[in-house]
Amino acid sequence: MTDVELSRELCDFIAQSPSMFHTVASISRRLDEAGFTRLAEGNAWELERGGSYYVVRNGSSLIAFKVGSNLAPDAPFQMAAAHSDSPTFKVKQVAELEGPADTLRLNVEGYGGMLDAMWFDRPLGIAGRVVVRTDDHRLESRLVASGGPVALIPNVAIHQNREANKGFAYNHQVDLCPLFSAGELTAGSFEQLVAQMAGVAPECVLGRDLYLVNLTAPQVWGWKEEFVSSPKLDDLQCVFAVLKAFVEAVNNASITVFGCFDNEEVGSRSRQGALSTFLREALQRVSAALGRTDEEHLRAIARSFLVSCDNAHAVHPNHPELFDAQNRARMNGGVVIKEAASGTYTTDALGRAVFTALCQEAGVPVQTFANRSDSRGGSTLGNLSNTQVSVHAVDVGLAQLAMHSSYETAGIKDTGYLMRALAAFYAAPLNIDEGEAISCVW
Repeated sequence: MTDVELSRELCDFIAQSPSMFHTVASISRRLDEAGFTRLAEGNAWELERGGSYYVVRNGSSLIAFKVGSNLAPDAPFQMAAAHSDSPTFKVKQVAELEGPADTLRLNVEGYGGMLDAMWFDRPLGIAGRVVVRTDDHRLESRLVASGGPVALIPNVAIHQNREANKGFAYNHQVDLCPLFSAGELTAGSFEQLVAQMAGVAPECVLGRDLYLVNLTAPQVWGWKEEFVSSPKLDDLQCVFAVLKAFVEAVNNASITVFGCFDNEEVGSRSRQGALSTFLREALQRVSAALGRTDEEHLRAIARSFLVSCDNAHAVHPNHPELFDAQNRARMNGGVVIKEAASGTYTTDALGRAVFTALCQEAGVPVQTFANRSDSRGGSTLGNLSNTQVSVHAVDVGLAQLAMHSSYETAGIKDTGYLMRALAAFYAAPLNIDEGEAISCVW
């Protein structure tokens, strides 16, 4: 498959994933097609060596794993993880704002640290999940999506805001309320739309998690088709690459794991976030179902490794001064290893060395990213998940422009680079020994 073909498949995956709930549903379908067995946290787990399984929490986080057919009692977990959510706006429970001039607007609040200006004057859909009461008095979660555009956040014309091009501080309660109707709809219409999407009467919708979706189509572009632009590249580009590498890789000596966690953009502090017990409990249950003792499980954890995958900042063509002169990444330049003295990235010398060696064997170029020493960067799920499951780890990503915009840009070669790097990682029989000196062989 060429880089362009792979990027178009990525675009299709993103288009099928308008919310974190849809992302996990898309992943689940791919795993089902690959022969994985779905488990439930509320049921007993019966696992077999050579088997492939996955479990979902909250409909928005997922952990999948493949059990090697020739496992030692303390064989490690080889894990890679990304996140399902992206900055957007969540629709409040009382959703409608009436007026002025017969308009109907939506009452929304920011989810994550988005670039506000990029949400104006774009076709917006609604997507997420609703919980409905069915005819047999059960509560059922259903995915919903408007499909086409149903809202838009209009800019104020330059004639009414002459200072707009000099910078403007947007107020989410005032400036970022989407227009929903200009007189054709009346109060209560939003509830009717949601019920219609869910296939029930409005009074049967008892709860909802709904978000705005930028419906600008993902696309490959450029004179030489070298770029891909789309909503949610952070972090669905990594999700897509990790998933494909995970499904295709074979490793009979380890338990390979793919994690996709929700709520990274708001701190991961939820029952389905990287700071939750989800990963820890899943790994414990895998070991227990395979007959491992507590001692063997802890030995396995000590030998395990996590690749935390979350996109990185590409050097900006108009503002290179914002980046460290030596530790900066470019699009189509390879997988980026991210490091920070603050510990916001989990990379250390061992993690960097293990991943770099695997990339060298796979023929994948590696780049380095560190923030300027006088600026503060973000964090990822790697260091957060390590508070629950302490393993050797590295933070990596793919270089992109306009992170946290509603429409982001990356290079078409880098998705394939990450897939190849992770395919090598998943297939390598890692053996990390923390005896008198740390060593790692495969």
